[in-house]
Order: sequence, then C-alpha cells, then structure tokens
Amino acid sequence: MIDFLIGVDGGGTGTRVRLARADDPALTTLATGRAGPSALAHGIERAWDAIDGAIAAAFASAGIEQAPRAAIAVGAGLAGVHNKSWAGEFIAANPGYAALRLETDGYTTLLGAHAGAPGVIVAIGTGSVGQALLTDGTQREAGGWGFPAGDEASGGWMGLRAVNLVERVVDGRAPSSTFARELITACGGSRDAIQLWLGRANQTAYAQLAPIVVAHAESDPEARAILAAAGLEVASLAHVLDPSGTLPLALCGGLGEPLRAYLPTELAARCGVAQGDAAMGALRMIALHHSQTKDGA
Repeated sequence: MIDFLIGVDGGGTGTRVRLARADDPALTTLATGRAGPSALAHGIERAWDAIDGAIAAAFASAGIEQAPRAAIAVGAGLAGVHNKSWAGEFIAANPGYAALRLETDGYTTLLGAHAGAPGVIVAIGTGSVGQALLTDGTQREAGGWGFPAGDEASGGWMGLRAVNLVERVVDGRAPSSTFARELITACGGSRDAIQLWLGRANQTAYAQLAPIVVAHAESDPEARAILAAAGLEVASLAHVLDPSGTLPLALCGGLGEPLRAYLPTELAARCGVAQGDAAMGALRMIALHHSQTKDGA
C-alpha cells in the first residue's frame, strides 16, 4: 500500500523534494528535503543516493518516521532524462520504491508553474529549457540540449562566458575590474591554478560563477552584457514555444528572477509568477499516476 508521495526536482546543483500523503487530494506539502545533485550526467548511483538523502531529510523535517520504500511513490523530474539510455538505467536502478514516474525537469517545472494548466515556462538554473503545454493538450519543447553546446542563458552558459573574461584579463587582452578579480579568485587566483580549474570543471562548476555575474551586473558592463545576452536567449525560447504570445509565461529556476530585469520589455510585461515549483509539479505528476493506477486496478 502506498502511503506517501514524493515529488523530486533534480538538477546539476542540487535535489529538492516535497513530501505529501497519498490520501490527501490537496497534496499538502508535509515537508521538503534537500541533497546534492541528481542530474543523470553525474551518474545513476549518485542520483539515487541524492534522492534517497533528500527523502530522508523530508521525513526528518516533518517529524515522521521514514516509511519503507515499498510504501512510497516517487515522481521525479531530472536533468538528463533526454538521454534515453540514462533514463532507462535510472528506472532499472529503482532501489525499491513502490512506483516511479520519471520525466524531464522541464516538464515537471511546467506542471508546477501553471498547476497543470496550459502555459509556457523557461527554466533557468544550472541548465536551461523551455516547455509549453498548449490549449489542445499538446506539448512543445525548445532548448535543453545540454552543456556546453546548449542550455542557453543558464548558469553553466553564463559561467563559460565569465571564464572567457578571466582568460582575457589574465592575458592582458581585457582590462581588469572588481568583477574580473572576483572571478579569477573563484577559479584559483593564478594562471596555473585556473588551468587546473578548467581541467576538472563541469557544468556545475561553471554555474557556480553565475551568482558573481548577477552580483556585478549593475556596476560592471561585462557582467551586464552577459545577462543582457541571456535575456535575449530567454526571449527566443519563449517566442518559438508560443509565437502568438497569448499563453501565460513564467520564468523558473534559481536564475529566473535575476534575469527578469534583462528580458525585452514586451516579454517582461507578460511574464508572471510561477504558481508552484518543479518539485510541486513532480508531486502532481506522481499523484495523477497513483490515482490512475488505483482506478485501473
């Protein structure tokens, strides 16, 4: 018997879950839990370890003894699910949860942002993706091709551009600044240390530079230019998903709000606030799956 539902939002920087009772139609969140990255690019075992850790943290936060896995249904929206091989390995490695529904983090973000109703989201965190649910029930997706070739406007994308500035400043090809010096320090502080940083840096490492970009955007033209370019990328995703501009639009993810000020004026004017997050969307997804399974039993 399934007693609890878990909604998982898993990306390259961290994992967040919501815990609810399976018999609660309102899906009231009993508690949330956090853990390290569960993006599939980091490895299947690491993803499940992070999810297990976040679930344990949620039960502890709720003050409830953790239920056995056989009494828990999990809905997961994870970065990397587009890779069907990774997705298949993840499902096969289910450590014993009673039910599992896996989708992209973009899809669960869309469900959370518009409470399952038609709308558009552009989710911007470590990576990025745009998705739309149209009024006829069909879906559209744009972006989300992954780092480093895609994920425009994301933290990883910003970090790549920030590191290029580091290289130019260290070489003397660009003037130094407070912004550049903070980036240089974050990457090791010297040419040799920066080379070592580059040799081991992944998408998460590059994305960790994005807060420095945001913090200096008002005072530094290089930082401001990165965010302005990111705003144009967001606009491109939103337009291709909804050319008419009539569906509700929400910016989601950790970098969604900071980028709002850098959107083209017309897009910013119709950009609303998400009703719920990706973990809530994943919770909605597993609740629907659980309901349909019961009805079909």
